[in-house]
Amino acid sequence: MSRKYKFHNPSAAYFVSFAVINWIDVFTREAYFNVIVDSLDFCRKHKGMALFAYCIMPSHIHLLFRDENENPSGLLRDFKGFTSKKMIACIQEHPQESRREWMLWMFKRAGNKNSNITGSQFWQQNNKPIELWSTPVIREKFDYIHNNPVKAGLVTEPWEWKYSSARNYAELDAVIEIDDIGFLG
Repeated sequence: MSRKYKFHNPSAAYFVSFAVINWIDVFTREAYFNVIVDSLDFCRKHKGMALFAYCIMPSHIHLLFRDENENPSGLLRDFKGFTSKKMIACIQEHPQESRREWMLWMFKRAGNKNSNITGSQFWQQNNKPIELWSTPVIREKFDYIHNNPVKAGLVTEPWEWKYSSARNYAELDAVIEIDDIGFLG
């Protein structure tokens, strides 16, 4: 088994990215964003997640976080497992979802192709954690996260994307409270 993408230091802060299967643009409705926002908020308040930066894009998520309980793999597994079930239910129940049948078929198809999954699969399984071991690496990942919506052509300035911690750092209204990483100025 590869050790390339593993959480080697349980007390470290990490940059992670994970995507919806087949990079499907699911996060196009406020209700879907809210599932992720509420789940991240719950993890911050009840599961030991220190959240330093985030960006929820239409098909994927970037996080910069640390697990105060020193089990980042377990925290992310639980987050993805919960949000997977919640997102599929939300899609099934959304009265205006024009892509419902197609998305549910894609999730079911992905689950059927994956021997580790019973039922539907929402998230790709990889997280690609990168340990944040120096200030330059942290700054690089902050910039990457916050500029992602700009590079995707969704906004012209990072703080314009509602679902990004760039708003927190610009001292604007933000959807999720973040934690102080301490040494970035």
